[in-house]
Amino acid sequence: MTPRIKILSESLANKIAAGEVVERPASVVKELVENALDAGATDIRLEITNGGRRLIRVTDNGHGMSREGSLLALERHATSKLASDADLDCINTLGFRGEALPAIASVARLRLKSRQAGTIEGSEINLEGGRINAVAACGMAPGTDITVEQLFFNTPARLKFLRSTETEAAHVGDLIVRLAISRPDVAFCYVNDGRELFRVSAGDLLQRLQRLMARNATLYPFEGETDAAMVSGYLAPPSASRSTANAIFTFINGRFVRDKVVQHAILQAWRPVLERGRYPLLALFIELPPDQVDVNVHPTKHEVRFRRQSQVHDTIQGVLSEALSRSPWLQRNDRAAAPPAPSPVPPPVPHHEGVQQALDRFMAAPPSLRPTHPSVQETPPAYAVAQPDDATGYFSSLQVIGQFQAAYILCQGSDELVIIDQHAAYERVRFEQLKAAFQAGSIESQRLLLAETVELSFSEADAARRYQQRLLELGFELEAFGGQTFRLTAVPRIIADAEQLRLLRDLLADLASIGASGSFDQLRDDLLSRVACHSVVRGARPLDRRQMDELLKDMDRTDFSAHCPHGRPVSHSIGLGELEKLFKRT
Repeated sequence: MTPRIKILSESLANKIAAGEVVERPASVVKELVENALDAGATDIRLEITNGGRRLIRVTDNGHGMSREGSLLALERHATSKLASDADLDCINTLGFRGEALPAIASVARLRLKSRQAGTIEGSEINLEGGRINAVAACGMAPGTDITVEQLFFNTPARLKFLRSTETEAAHVGDLIVRLAISRPDVAFCYVNDGRELFRVSAGDLLQRLQRLMARNATLYPFEGETDAAMVSGYLAPPSASRSTANAIFTFINGRFVRDKVVQHAILQAWRPVLERGRYPLLALFIELPPDQVDVNVHPTKHEVRFRRQSQVHDTIQGVLSEALSRSPWLQRNDRAAAPPAPSPVPPPVPHHEGVQQALDRFMAAPPSLRPTHPSVQETPPAYAVAQPDDATGYFSSLQVIGQFQAAYILCQGSDELVIIDQHAAYERVRFEQLKAAFQAGSIESQRLLLAETVELSFSEADAARRYQQRLLELGFELEAFGGQTFRLTAVPRIIADAEQLRLLRDLLADLASIGASGSFDQLRDDLLSRVACHSVVRGARPLDRRQMDELLKDMDRTDFSAHCPHGRPVSHSIGLGELEKLFKRT
């Protein structure tokens, strides 16, 4: 009788392993570049074509491999990084499983070339679908050169789940940026479809961060140490915050991770500084003994476990809280007694920004010398609503009593006290006006006197190119300026000057989230609600009687809802009977 249980073939086992290790082209790049770093490379070149589908090539100047070593490296669970069970508790390398190369080779056409220093020639091995086709000698510089072509050519089911070429290339770009930040002592070059997108030479961490992470932001250093871990890095002001956590770069012993414990500690420290839903821009480096952290949790190695989890969490939160307490953004009554603030590290000023700085100095001159036409109006008017001026309705019939804490409008109805959250009300009115204007194709733009130059991440730049027309419909006019640099030449007329770039990044993050197959219409209201939120003043704002009356009329003129676009209630009513019961009159 034929047994029902069988041992999988080597080819099938490799393809199953590839499902865990090789999710997309960026996964291949991660494994190959990490292997190059483990091999002691000081110069790494990455080339991709067609988003990595057609070609991925990683060339390094590491110690290389012999002919026998190259053949062994293509076998499953073959590695030079572990020798015994004890080594698994003290991992000092980025890779250690010995699965990446055979997994990649099983779903692509792979060529491995490697040469050790001191040898006359290198070796070249060609594989297709995991099978070796040829082994030969070759001439090359010391190091390793791995080419992966036609990824997923023999697994079409996996191929169809890949996103667009531009999106896959953006994932690769964001990944190589993270790897380059983790090792400022290594030179990196990234080429996409024959165009060199960036080249960074070996240098210090600050130079690398300013070049790849925060070119237009001032960075503040921080560091601290406890028995659990040593924490250091750089952080940017709250004005550079993002709407997603993609700008939080966290590294543990040089390995990029996305760990919930680490992120929770970061957000707890930033809570007094950032509003809810915002994420800081920072690079955080955690150093601790290898036996105190387990990186053998998942094949992607993005998740980790700490032996002293609570202590590491408290160390991160404590160091960041201390740095933020000394920052110039946190207003404190005891500032005079506080330690001196960390010295900011200003970003380098490109030559072309000299004109902008000169204009800023000119704008700071006395009023008589200022230009009469600023780039954007300080208090832009609301959109006209196609309703009669004498709008009547529930809110218009209320009698305004006054304001409470410059944030809530108190009104009297026939038999009730109505409390209105003025920010939520303004936001709802503006949202409905924007929605009507967008449907009519008439969201008005305001051209900037001087175009803003903005550096985007690879994923943000991909979204900007794919949705350039949609952004124009929202009032943003963007022009490509080379690489990930764009020029912002026009913004929605209702947006305050200080909110332009922040709102643009938020919109790009939202657009990037829907992917190539997503529907813009499904996200439209979310985008408009972001624009509406940025167009109204947050926090306390004193209003005169005329402004409060006009807001009530606007609430009746629009297709008003009881909630703002984010779901918060706009008003609350307290009936006369409830008040009389409260004061024991009934």
